Amino acid sequence: MTTELLVLVVAVLTFSEKVQAELDRVIGQSRQPTLADRPNLPYTDAVIHEVQRFGNIAPLGFPRSASKDTTLGGYFIPKGTAATMILASVLFDKNEWETPDVFNPEHFLDSQGQFRKRDAFLPFSAGKRMCLGEPLAKMETFLFFASVLQRFTFTPVPGEMPSLDGVLGFTHTPQEFRMRAVPR
Repeated sequence: MTTELLVLVVAVLTFSEKVQAELDRVIGQSRQPTLADRPNLPYTDAVIHEVQRFGNIAPLGFPRSASKDTTLGGYFIPKGTAATMILASVLFDKNEWETPDVFNPEHFLDSQGQFRKRDAFLPFSAGKRMCLGEPLAKMETFLFFASVLQRFTFTPVPGEMPSLDGVLGFTHTPQEFRMRAVPR
């Protein structure tokens, strides 16, 4: 996972120019993005989704326990057994993604360049206990990302590339790094 963190930062830097071109074409600089703009910004939405897929900040999801005796895939799981969902098994599944180990916003675009939902996109977990805040998080992430990239261009501080070593705990995060936000 260590090189993925740097790839993620570089990918966002690389793809931000195309996001900014879409924002300029659809919204311009005279107003802030709104949720009503989201369907008209498929590339921006695709980059956000690919960041969430590729970033995989909670690789094991949240711990659960079986609420009753059950059988899954031929295995008996007694009530109370601790279980975790390995989200990376879906987010990087070679059967679900054309290029699972590459940051590729095209995963979320159809042949006409329109945004497409993917069943294998599960960064907020899955099942009855998936994150209930997912709709709000998606709205806030879109508004924040679009607003920030509309007004700023991000670059690494000269001579300070982000570290390849991540910090792995309950979540997987990059080490602290500095970026420059240049007004557009």
